[in-house]
Parts: sequence; C-alpha cells; structure tokens
Amino acid sequence: MVGIIIVTHYTMGEALIACAQHIMGRALPQLAQLAVSKSDDPEELVQRAQALIRELDDGSGVLLLTDIYGGTPSNIANRLIVPGKVEAVAGVNLPMLVRALTYGHQSLDIAVSKAITGGLEGVLYMLPSMQSEDKGV
Repeated sequence: MVGIIIVTHYTMGEALIACAQHIMGRALPQLAQLAVSKSDDPEELVQRAQALIRELDDGSGVLLLTDIYGGTPSNIANRLIVPGKVEAVAGVNLPMLVRALTYGHQSLDIAVSKAITGGLEGVLYMLPSMQSEDKGV
C-alpha cells in the first residue's frame, strides 16, 4: 500500500486527515502528516519526514502531498523525492487526498496520477441550483 504523508503549513494536514477518515469511514494507517510552522528548523523537519517515510513505506513507495508550491512544506518535500520511491505533488486538497487513498493499493505512479486528476477535477465552478429558496443567506 502506498504511504501518504501530508506536508503542510500549520494544522492543515491534521484537518485533511480527519476529513478523509470521515469520508472513507475507516482508519487510515498508511496516512500521516507533518505540520510546518515558521519556528521549525527545516533540517529537523527533513529528518522527521525521513522517519515518517521509513515508517510508512512497505516497499510500495510514499506519496508526499503538500500545499503551496514554493512554500517551506513543498521545499521540504522536494528534498525528499526519490524518483519511483518517494514522489511529491503540490496543491493538496480533499478530493486529491481521497483519490490518492482510493488508489493507494495500486502502484506509486498510478497513485500520483490519480491524486493529480482528483485534485484538478475537484475544483469546480458552482452554478446556483434551481432550488433558489434554499439559499440560507
């Protein structure tokens, strides 16, 4: 099973994990998070992330999901990439995470591809519904 580590600013990863567990309706032992704050030492974060990678990698590889490309979390994730073994995708959102979890039993390259498409397809412009009385505004 592909391991997944969410590397994000502050507690965003915790919230995503809680939401994913709610949606998936089960514990997600292949999922962990690394919270990054301004006061953290990047070298220490890299070491903590490497320990998480060792813990989650059962031989299937690890997918790192990070929030904003170019921020400290993505810079840390970038330092951890080992092509074919540890891959990273920036722009994490809940649809991306759920899709990655759903396809985590497949190969790492498929999990990466499904995470990206899940993230992209999860961003939609919403039109008002025909039931305009139920706006709640």
